[in-house]
Amino acid sequence: MAQTWLITGTSTGFGQELATLLAQKTDVNLVATARNTDKLAYLDQYDHGQILKLELDVTDSQQIKEVIQTTLSKFGRIDVLDNNAGLGYFSTFEEADEATVQYMFDVNFWGSVHLTQAVLPVMRQQKSGVIIGISSDAGLIGEAALSFYSGTKFALEGVFESLAQEVQEDNIKVMLVEPSSFRTDWAGRSSQKKETAFLDDYQVTNAAIQNYSDSAGNEAGNPQAAAQVIYEQVISNTEHLPLHLPLGEMSVTRAQKKFAGLARKFAQLSDLAISTDYSKEE
Repeated sequence: MAQTWLITGTSTGFGQELATLLAQKTDVNLVATARNTDKLAYLDQYDHGQILKLELDVTDSQQIKEVIQTTLSKFGRIDVLDNNAGLGYFSTFEEADEATVQYMFDVNFWGSVHLTQAVLPVMRQQKSGVIIGISSDAGLIGEAALSFYSGTKFALEGVFESLAQEVQEDNIKVMLVEPSSFRTDWAGRSSQKKETAFLDDYQVTNAAIQNYSDSAGNEAGNPQAAAQVIYEQVISNTEHLPLHLPLGEMSVTRAQKKFAGLARKFAQLSDLAISTDYSKEE
């Protein structure tokens, strides 16, 4: 039986690469969504009735309902949900534009949350399903210039870690994908950049913003290889699907360094932490 994949944000980046890969599989029904379906014409060459191209703004609750209803009417089930839609924002913490940050949270965090909530009743009834959250190594490690972008991804990490425990009994798996820098359009057109007005006070942040701009299009990560890994994990490793899937060398090395350091610091502070508990005799 063909698996039905519902993917958001398929007009560019990881979403486009994964949609292109899935469109060529004989055992996959693909629901590719984007705010503008005109940008999904690249899928037409592969379409023999197994592809749905649907308009979806993940901040629009009515569109979410319509996409799920149309998907079920066409294919009868949803096996994999890939929450791919997202955008970035570069700024100092102090000078960030609140409306821009709020919209980024609406897309990166609440969009994934609301779509997942809408799909869960379908998967619970099926007693199976895979939910993918496209996070980032910035969801594990905060850094200058990305404070609020990291905030959206840290939030997604926490919610989906908890979700994984809640849905385990219904045979629903959760996977957080944590890429480092890849040659998508994320550091270019897909992210707004606000340069600081206080150059002398925020030299590190301004340099980080400039570095991301300069490196756009030359990142180490291969998005086609990433799409292949995501697909293979879901297809061949469902029983042991990793909750955290780092992609790119930097994603692994940066996370290892951070968490090894945290482990050392927590060990040093363990006696102090325990001292704030009631004694076992009380």
